[in-house]
Amino acid sequence: MDPLVLYRSMARIRAFELAAEAASIGGVAALGQQIDERTKVRGPLHVSIGQEAVAAGVCAHLVREDLLTSNHRGHGHTLAKGADMRRMMAELFGRRDGCNGGKGGSMHIADFSVGMLGANGVVGAGLPIACGAAHALKLLGRPNVVACFFGDGAVNRGPFLEALNWAAVYRLPVLFVCEDNRWSATSPTGELTAGPGVAARSDALGVPASSVDGNDVEAVAACAARLIAEARGGHGPRTLHARTWRVRGHLSADRQGYRDPADVESAASQDPLVRARATLRARGVADAVLTGIDAEVHAEVEAALLFADASPPPAGEQAYVDVQTLGAGPWH
Repeated sequence: MDPLVLYRSMARIRAFELAAEAASIGGVAALGQQIDERTKVRGPLHVSIGQEAVAAGVCAHLVREDLLTSNHRGHGHTLAKGADMRRMMAELFGRRDGCNGGKGGSMHIADFSVGMLGANGVVGAGLPIACGAAHALKLLGRPNVVACFFGDGAVNRGPFLEALNWAAVYRLPVLFVCEDNRWSATSPTGELTAGPGVAARSDALGVPASSVDGNDVEAVAACAARLIAEARGGHGPRTLHARTWRVRGHLSADRQGYRDPADVESAASQDPLVRARATLRARGVADAVLTGIDAEVHAEVEAALLFADASPPPAGEQAYVDVQTLGAGPWH
């Protein structure tokens, strides 16, 4: 895998997240802030700043027909899977041209056209969805895999046990990807998790696990390549345990008063983009090449912001489109 391709993928995610975060300024009335004209994204976001290497490294080995499920922090996964950045930004803005018509927003963003089955606001909910999708692929005889992203907080919830058990019993083509950023919302995961953690639990359920430095994009990509090939080859599910760092708070409005400032500083020092740039420079890649990639990415994000802002809000009658109804009722 070309390291510059991996760097570009991370840079796109970082630029998108920063722009989305900025567009949400003033939109959190719960903190006493006024919603002003700068606010395009209403409500807080769950951004993946500092965790870009996991999405980039894993999705680099997925083809369009492969599937993906995500969690509430899913912008990076969606971008890395190939979703249109303009339509993603429009979705965050709640606009008609969003990839879900402006009705899914940040936490439920999806793009079936590239196999992204959806982010999810329920902790651990993407795990059984991934198994259902993988079981369907197996029954249809398709040579594809499902990548399932979840956080370390999901390891203590029932769907983790149920999903890995199901996947192991039926030898499903799933790669479970735990983005272990060491925080479960506002609590340190280590204080809430018994035993040696996600890899040991996965191994105990018959799903071989591999741990990797989740802020080293090339290490993630190499590990993901092997595990995806094994899952795609009919060897059953695999787990990739990526140790990473959460730089921002749980929400974009979270000031992290519960966290030691030294821990935040330590997280920032592990920046995967800074590390990747240093590695590329050491190999002789010119600064102009990296600067050029950054400029192209920022131009792409600016175009996405303009596209999203120009898109109209969805029409009122669209509120009941794509909503499942069972039986007759006054909503018909």
